[in-house]
Amino acid sequence: MTIDRPWREVYALASDPNRMPRWAAGLASGLRQDGKDWIASGPLGDVCVRFADPNDFGVIDHTVTLPDGMQVYNALRVTPNGDGAEIAFTVLRLPGMTEEDHDRDAAAVLADLKTLKGLLEHQ
Repeated sequence: MTIDRPWREVYALASDPNRMPRWAAGLASGLRQDGKDWIASGPLGDVCVRFADPNDFGVIDHTVTLPDGMQVYNALRVTPNGDGAEIAFTVLRLPGMTEEDHDRDAAAVLADLKTLKGLLEHQ
């Protein structure tokens, strides 16, 4: 998705775990820091999120560890594009996931990215 803001501004907002609840619906309850990890509480219990270290490449990749111990790798990138930025989140179809579940996940990610775009372009 294209965001009409400098890529470093997009990265600064999108990579800040304290501000993620503003645009990522699945984290609406907030994140609390626990060392290098961030904990999110949800209906299925606590999930642990570990983000890539801050970097100059726009990488916001993160691993989510679910309550059952399953780890899900999420690739989230901000790429400079002229005066603006592109943001991309790769939605993987996990083992055992139905096509409908994958489509639902992809729709939720798209909605989150639209919210992020709105926050950045209308601030």
